[in-house]
Amino acid sequence: MYAPVIALAALALAFAVGSVAMSQLTGPKRRNRAKLDSYECGIDPTPEALAGRFPVKYYLIAMLFIVFDIETVFLYPWAVRFDALGWFGLGEMTVFMLTVFVAYAYVWRRGGLEWD
Repeated sequence: MYAPVIALAALALAFAVGSVAMSQLTGPKRRNRAKLDSYECGIDPTPEALAGRFPVKYYLIAMLFIVFDIETVFLYPWAVRFDALGWFGLGEMTVFMLTVFVAYAYVWRRGGLEWD
């Protein structure tokens, strides 16, 4: 019953492990200063980036993007099956959206969305 799912998961795992292994075996091994430097979108790295430090705000923005991206992923199937779910589905999505909006308001009040 679950054979196709297990086979697809095994194939995905084999592809991921195989890709990493092949890149280690066949990739160039020449190290130089340019390849070891931090890359900041084509801009010369700042001394802080050379030390390996990134502001915490960078990671907070990334986490916020992931949270709201996952929210969108949950909204699409709900919207497709809205009629079949009825009032129960509407209540569940209301609770879900309320928790997301509370988190959004918290981040907004703490200044997590301000670009300095």
